[in-house]
Amino acid sequence: MKAIEIHKNDGAARLGTLLTGHGNVDTPVFMPVGTQGIVKAMTHKELQEIGVTMILANAYHLYLRPGDELIRRMGGIHTFSGWDGAILTDSGGYQIFSLGVLREIKEDGVLFQSHIDGSRHFLTPEKMTKVQENIGADIAMCLDECAPYPSSYEYTNNSVELTSRWAGRCKEAKSQRQQMLFGIVQGGFYKDLRLKSAQELLEMGFDGYAIGGLSVGEPKSLMWDMVDTVIDLLPHEKPRYMMGVGMPEDILDGVARGIDMFDCIIPTRLARNGSLFTWSGRINLKNARFTEDAGPIDKACSCYTCRTFSRAYLRHLLVSHELTSFYLNTIHNVFFYVEFMKRIREAIRKGSFETFYHNFITKYEGGEFNDNDERSVCNGY
Repeated sequence: MKAIEIHKNDGAARLGTLLTGHGNVDTPVFMPVGTQGIVKAMTHKELQEIGVTMILANAYHLYLRPGDELIRRMGGIHTFSGWDGAILTDSGGYQIFSLGVLREIKEDGVLFQSHIDGSRHFLTPEKMTKVQENIGADIAMCLDECAPYPSSYEYTNNSVELTSRWAGRCKEAKSQRQQMLFGIVQGGFYKDLRLKSAQELLEMGFDGYAIGGLSVGEPKSLMWDMVDTVIDLLPHEKPRYMMGVGMPEDILDGVARGIDMFDCIIPTRLARNGSLFTWSGRINLKNARFTEDAGPIDKACSCYTCRTFSRAYLRHLLVSHELTSFYLNTIHNVFFYVEFMKRIREAIRKGSFETFYHNFITKYEGGEFNDNDERSVCNGY
């Protein structure tokens, strides 16, 4: 199955089209996270109007509630949720990893305790492949182990070997031809183990390849060192997905290396906390300087929130704990990301990505607003 068409390269940056059963998706693409089959504080109608074409849902969460068999009986996640765009499901490797003492990793799979009701479950690669087929996502991910940072060489090597065995079992269990299956490159922060993981997955052959196990507390320089280690090994003709990384500057650095797909909770989670993206840096509406600010979040933005409301009013909603604050702020941040990716694709199309990269970083990091006073972690839901 052909998963992507690459139309142009600008350096290592790639302009392409991801081919899915629910429409073609222009790449590079950012997928808003819709863990439960919906992006928090938004409706599908608004996502479509903004220009979102693909979202990420989480098979682990949907398996626990409402259940993958129920979703199958209801016609699959697209019919059940009313979203007719593309959907990728994460197998839940990171979520299971984050359970810590509530889970036990075995050769056959993972034994874990539900964070919802304490019930015990045992998920195998075969089971998670079936769960994602029941859900009916366009792209499914192999079950993997996300090694914590830091981890010893021995632990990480054993984790890579387990992830590879699980990937082979996922591929063997796959029965739905129309659903794409991506392998996940692991290896922690050891170059030789990253290469080992990538080579083993390439020998199996998947519809696309993700780089996982990043943004788990490591320095950014180390994160990019791991990406640089494996990116040239990943096939040019297959999609390349960087999991759980999505700050604007990180997306630019990923695109510059040849990454096609990104996801992150950052735009929606930060929106609910009043942290909003602008072309001149990130602002925090909790700041008292916005109390009587009659301007929009960003004069350069044409989203509904910016066209209609002032910073002062949006700050009032936020500090008053009005639920509408979640809605209006999320509209803006998701709109910003969609527009950001459009401009990236246009720059690649024109052969001016490097210029766009430097112009954006200069204005974003040195602009009027620079409230980036927190280190944000993308992984999680």
